[in-house]
Amino acid sequence: MGSGAGETTTKPVRPVWVLTPLESIGPLRFGMSAGEVRAALPEAVELSRFSAEPFYPEIYGLQLGFHPAVPAVYAYFEGTGRLFCVAVDAAHGPHVTLDGMELTGRVPSVLQDAVLDLYSSPARRVSYGPRGNPGITDFGLVLRVQDTTGGVLTRPVLVGREWADRCTDDWEGSVPECEWLGRQWCVYNGSDVWPPPGYATNWPVGWTAPF
Repeated sequence: MGSGAGETTTKPVRPVWVLTPLESIGPLRFGMSAGEVRAALPEAVELSRFSAEPFYPEIYGLQLGFHPAVPAVYAYFEGTGRLFCVAVDAAHGPHVTLDGMELTGRVPSVLQDAVLDLYSSPARRVSYGPRGNPGITDFGLVLRVQDTTGGVLTRPVLVGREWADRCTDDWEGSVPECEWLGRQWCVYNGSDVWPPPGYATNWPVGWTAPF
């Protein structure tokens, strides 16, 4: 049934989180415990806890949402229990800004051009991982993409100072393996999805990403 006269449809308000590279994203500081993360986001619901690395069970993630069953933020913890990585859902996550630039839910080509214009310099160099995902190591920033009902949009992934080295490297960097799965920024070896159909991963039976 269509909306009646005078009715309006409003989308849930998404918070705005300012990125302080290598230190914090919105209310979340890298190095927090899981308890501190939940306390920093009292309005968020913990939707699931999951394994983030197929061969390192001590690395896990929390899937958080501002509405039931709607993931918005993925917080990742290392073996000592410290927050080292945060990924923001392209469709439902906070609006993450860097120097006033919106990083969440953008058209990839538009954001890529804007990032290159602002940060492609010897001091702030944009680099690309083996499968073509861009980012800025000095900021602990990786730009990923995600399939949404509105098309393929950007999903920012951030790491703290201790974990920023080679963070754009999807083979050797610190970003959890589950964050590299799915749609890729560029076509790699003929496919824009990782792993491509028929690819043998040797991962433990039953290991899957949470999205």
